Amino acid sequence: MIPAGNAWIMTYIHELLEWPDFAWEMRALAMALAAVRHKQGKHLGRMEALGFDLRAEASLTALTDEVVKSSAIEGESLDTDEVRSSIALQLGLDAAGLPTPGRDVDGIVEMMIDATQNFDQPLTLERLYGWHAALFPSGRSGMVRITAGALRGGRSGPMRVVSGPTGRERVHVQAPNADRLEDEMARFLAWFNRPPDMDPVLKAGVAHLWFVTIHPFDDGNGRIARAVAELALSRADGSRDRFYAMSSGIAAERNEYYIQLESAQRGSLDITSWLAWFLGCLERAVDASDTMLGTVLHKARLWQRINTKPVNDRQRRVINRMLERDWLGHLSTSKYAKLAKCSPDTALRDIRQMLERDIVIKNEGGGRSTSYRMADADDEARRTRE
Repeated sequence: MIPAGNAWIMTYIHELLEWPDFAWEMRALAMALAAVRHKQGKHLGRMEALGFDLRAEASLTALTDEVVKSSAIEGESLDTDEVRSSIALQLGLDAAGLPTPGRDVDGIVEMMIDATQNFDQPLTLERLYGWHAALFPSGRSGMVRITAGALRGGRSGPMRVVSGPTGRERVHVQAPNADRLEDEMARFLAWFNRPPDMDPVLKAGVAHLWFVTIHPFDDGNGRIARAVAELALSRADGSRDRFYAMSSGIAAERNEYYIQLESAQRGSLDITSWLAWFLGCLERAVDASDTMLGTVLHKARLWQRINTKPVNDRQRRVINRMLERDWLGHLSTSKYAKLAKCSPDTALRDIRQMLERDIVIKNEGGGRSTSYRMADADDEARRTRE
């Protein structure tokens, strides 16, 4: 803060004379960076040891999680099956039984696939314009018309991120004025594209914070910042396949994420605390991907068995949904009918076929409370022994 008469005026980091000369204490980050790099390498090695089909499934699962959770951080709920369908179609993978994705879903998927598949290409303003236009194909954010595929203008005054009731708003971030944006983005992109001079994981953390601070667009800045970070992380891995989802880690720590961003905006250009949190969050996201790998392997074994006598499209869609990590509760006839968009009689007939083939297991109880769960690895082992 800087004094103004008897008052104090909040100074944001982009208003400091030293901006954007970020600094950090490398000794304070060295152990965290080494730990996450070790886990990245170990996890990538495990994935590379899998066959092509399993790697493709693992990457599809991680990308789906990344897209869904990045939108969820901003309060936008996307249909997981639509996201998975869009990714599969754009990557030339099997999308049988999945719904046709909407244009809004295709847009964010296009952005994330470009960021991760083409990580070795320069990040340019035109490329960012394309991402932004893909996010807002109608030129609207909700009911509000925005400028899609271009830097924000200054018609509405300073760009602010606020919360709270009218008259008592809390300003979390106030971005640079619109007349600074061309110079700010030119400086950011020159830094991002220059030859490697720092660990790419640290670069991902710096880039994320720097981009959010500039806030160059009318909307979608958070999602694009996370796509920029994913591009840097893909460079760190040297792989077009994604086997962990940073946004999944951020979504799990959403409140802390915003606390860290706000704190970094109002402090000095020493961003050690922000980078420490970013590295920790990334490490936890990589740890979570180990659970995802176990799910993928079980799913692959299950489908290998199922495909000896293929199921119908309704059954395929419900099975895929039950195998997702965010599946809650058990399956019932009414739940199946809703997911498969069919009648209760058709749902019951499909479920009975799945029971006969040990794809699902009937839970204890009956009558109106009859429910089913997906056969797990223990059920598979028990079936094999019998």
